[in-house]
Amino acid sequence: MSEPLPAPDDAASSRTQAEETERSRASLSVVARELEQRGASAGGAAKDVLEAQAMMAEDPMLSDAIDEALAAGKTAERAVFEAFASFRDQLVAMGGYLGERAADLDDVSQRVIAHLQGVSAPGVPNPDHPFVLVARDLAPADTAMLDLGKVLGLVTSDGGPTSHTAILAREKSIVAVVGAADARTLADGTVVIVDAEAGTVTADPTDEQIADAERRIAERQAAAVAPVTPGATADGTAIPLLANLGSSAGAQAAAGAGAEGVGLFRTEFLFLDAGGSAPTVEQQREHYIRLLEAFPGKKVVVRVLDAGADKPLQFLNDAHEENPALGLRGLRSLRASEDILREQLTALAEADAATDAELWVMAPMVATVEETRYFVGLAREYGIRTAGVMVEVPSAALLADRVLAEADFASIGTNDLTQYTLAADRMLGSVAAFQDPWHPAVLRLVGEVGAAGAAANKPVGICGEAAADPLLAVVLVGLGATSLSMSTPALVDVRASLLTYTIDEARQLAEIALAADGAAESRAAVAAAALTLKEAKS
Repeated sequence: MSEPLPAPDDAASSRTQAEETERSRASLSVVARELEQRGASAGGAAKDVLEAQAMMAEDPMLSDAIDEALAAGKTAERAVFEAFASFRDQLVAMGGYLGERAADLDDVSQRVIAHLQGVSAPGVPNPDHPFVLVARDLAPADTAMLDLGKVLGLVTSDGGPTSHTAILAREKSIVAVVGAADARTLADGTVVIVDAEAGTVTADPTDEQIADAERRIAERQAAAVAPVTPGATADGTAIPLLANLGSSAGAQAAAGAGAEGVGLFRTEFLFLDAGGSAPTVEQQREHYIRLLEAFPGKKVVVRVLDAGADKPLQFLNDAHEENPALGLRGLRSLRASEDILREQLTALAEADAATDAELWVMAPMVATVEETRYFVGLAREYGIRTAGVMVEVPSAALLADRVLAEADFASIGTNDLTQYTLAADRMLGSVAAFQDPWHPAVLRLVGEVGAAGAAANKPVGICGEAAADPLLAVVLVGLGATSLSMSTPALVDVRASLLTYTIDEARQLAEIALAADGAAESRAAVAAAALTLKEAKS
């Protein structure tokens, strides 16, 4: 993929300020309409992302900043460049979720400048053959409109698991490896194997490596068209496979892909979209009813509002925090604004009464037994029959036996559990290498919760990204997970992987993972053992 356009020259404009203002307004409007049209064509999460970008293009604060630069005699191109760059720097300084949106601003800026200059915006190449796309990063508009008949895989040098590139790639089932530092060294014409499961890119592979990759591709294609069956191990141990959803819009697609319910419904997006105030009980109830109606008779696990850190909400907590990941977030922020929690529980209870799904409700960021007791008691007050907690903090995992004495179930959020166990901010690219759920320290904590669940005869689910890794999913089951929840496209791969191993073999692989010294060693040791098991059966 070509590099971005260079910065426009910082020279005085030969046009009048009125002419430059008209040019900038026109280009901003054209780009906004194009993004909206692309979003309407793409649908799904891409539609939301691209509509948000269109709003960026016409943001009044950005327009004011552009006008200031034009008043100083700059060209429309330079004024747009400087205004967007200033806002980009502010987002980067904020970090977290907002920091990840800086790349979205860059994309809008490039498109507006290209329109002003009368040139094509940097975008996806269009050769007459299938290819693996290599880029520094990919703009949401480009990711959303990729021709999946040509783009076999995606490799980026920048980005992380929460970037829009990664999110949209998962939704579109694109084989992708993001944050591959050496991607810049790849040249056009190089043969590569992109292995999203292992997170690796192999350049100039041997004939043997190519044959192995082609075999695995064929196995995946066969699994994709096989009849959908409930999740289970090779010896018939049931492991329900559930979907992670951020809105009710994806419910039907998840059900059609064989999801046996919902293991994580993220309600924060409903609140983030509501603007400067919380959605009403009526608005929430309507949304929850649409979700529950898609899964009659099936389990739907709803997480109450998980705000703070990378998902700030001013009406909940507008205080500056030096380290928001360790601050007032999750259940902590809801206790400080209990009326919002009570309204949400009211809406959930009313939606439950109006539908036939099996509603489970859980609290995020629970660190203590006392917090567990508080949430479960409050949920019971509103008639919620099944109330549980998310295990994302090591303290909750270490006291899982006592936590599960109070809660009906536990669901492990491996993203945050890894962050807090390895003391590595999962939004910070410089420590991204630590954000690996294969680390034996993380897996040991998962095992603690699994053992506590077995002893108490209470369910223990996994709803973090780790559940979408087909081989790691087997290890998690071996550690005591009784259900797995993931993005809809991952269901077919995880279902096929579980059917390869018995429950005893899953436990063996879990022991091998725990015995390793680090994440890379854990992954390699389990992969080698899994291959030995497969060869012994063939």
